[in-house]
Amino acid sequence: MVDDLRPAHTHWTRLRGLIGRPRLKAHEGLWIRPCRQVHMFWMRHPLDVVFLDAEHRIVHVEAALQPGKLSPKVPAAESVLELAAGSAAARGLTPGSQLTIEPAA
Repeated sequence: MVDDLRPAHTHWTRLRGLIGRPRLKAHEGLWIRPCRQVHMFWMRHPLDVVFLDAEHRIVHVEAALQPGKLSPKVPAAESVLELAAGSAAARGLTPGSQLTIEPAA
């Protein structure tokens, strides 16, 4: 479970992403929408990148994407979750898994 999932749904919040921010903790994440590909330029820490379709089903997981790298472009994706490296495997997030994303209370 990710208790602190920040949305990045505007041009500026998607552009900024996690650049210059501290390493994500296990309960934190960033939800980027719309998104089919991410870059790790100017990042300091690896991230797990979970690509979701419009129904929040996982279509691809890029584990521990390293700083300075570019993810593959995932045409079936509608959005992306950026999580601390190792979080996807620890939570059993694999392609085909269905996620529920609920707004913060």
